[in-house]
Amino acid sequence: MAGVPLPSTNSARPVGMLKNCPAHFQTPLMSVDKLAENLGISSIHVKDERDRMKLGSFKALGAAYVIASDAAEGDVSNTTYITASAGNHGLSVAAGASAFGAKAVVYLSHTVPEDFATRLSKIGATVVRAGENYEASMVAAQKTAADNDWVLLSDSSWDGYFDRPWRLMEGYTVMAAEIIQQIEHVPTHIYLQAGVGGMAGAMAACFRNAWGDVPIITVVEPAFAPALTNSIIEGKFASTSGPVSDMGRLDCKEASLIALAGLSRDANSFVTLTERECLDAIKVLPKYNLDTSSSGGAGIAAMMMSDLPTDARVLCILSEGPDE
Repeated sequence: MAGVPLPSTNSARPVGMLKNCPAHFQTPLMSVDKLAENLGISSIHVKDERDRMKLGSFKALGAAYVIASDAAEGDVSNTTYITASAGNHGLSVAAGASAFGAKAVVYLSHTVPEDFATRLSKIGATVVRAGENYEASMVAAQKTAADNDWVLLSDSSWDGYFDRPWRLMEGYTVMAAEIIQQIEHVPTHIYLQAGVGGMAGAMAACFRNAWGDVPIITVVEPAFAPALTNSIIEGKFASTSGPVSDMGRLDCKEASLIALAGLSRDANSFVTLTERECLDAIKVLPKYNLDTSSSGGAGIAAMMMSDLPTDARVLCILSEGPDE
């Protein structure tokens, strides 16, 4: 992990750039009083990312911001951005490329729902199916990027590949800046779901910067993809393997090194959810106006299963809408 950069907490830069984006608006922070009452705790606040920039998830803040940053430094109209995605990241790459006249190529594993492929094509991306999981599709995308001299824009990071994913995670700090402004009281407990860990790493770094050691920050992963959890247990980067998780956007078998570096400093605990635990929990969420997928609701699911004190003030991220 020597030489791995820590996540940025500079939300001012992406916030400033987003002021010029017509699709940008602040997403709501919901107070879910009835669920808090049912769980016997003080309060629950949920950051609702289901309509972020009309793309359906927080991922809209990441890749599009990187492409906007590139465009601010020079013309990108002749640039082709390529990535692998479990769905939402690819939408951000496609939207960013379209906005600035660039091209987007998105590699999807065979387990990604066809709905994402259709949505990507509608935005103008070229979609390629490759591999049985996210990691395999990323290997294929890397090879194609090298063969064609295209720009690889991943939401993960590894040895020798830090600059663009670090900038991408900086885009996610917009969400943290909004929460810090919107919330009335500092939360005592924060639940952050994680795939490669980019969102969780960016959020945790910003919350520690703003609120110090007060919140207990818990990172939530699928039991089938405990990439961060296993790395923390082993004290070093560790790949994992397992079946395909229904928490598809969290089903990443290797963590982003930048996220791992940040979360090893900023998180208090790491937990995993079984498929049944998460699916059972999200079934009840529509009655609280929290309709989402198992990926989007994993943090809320873990919170609902936790033994929290009665004075707990909880913050969760509703990271995407329900699966089509």
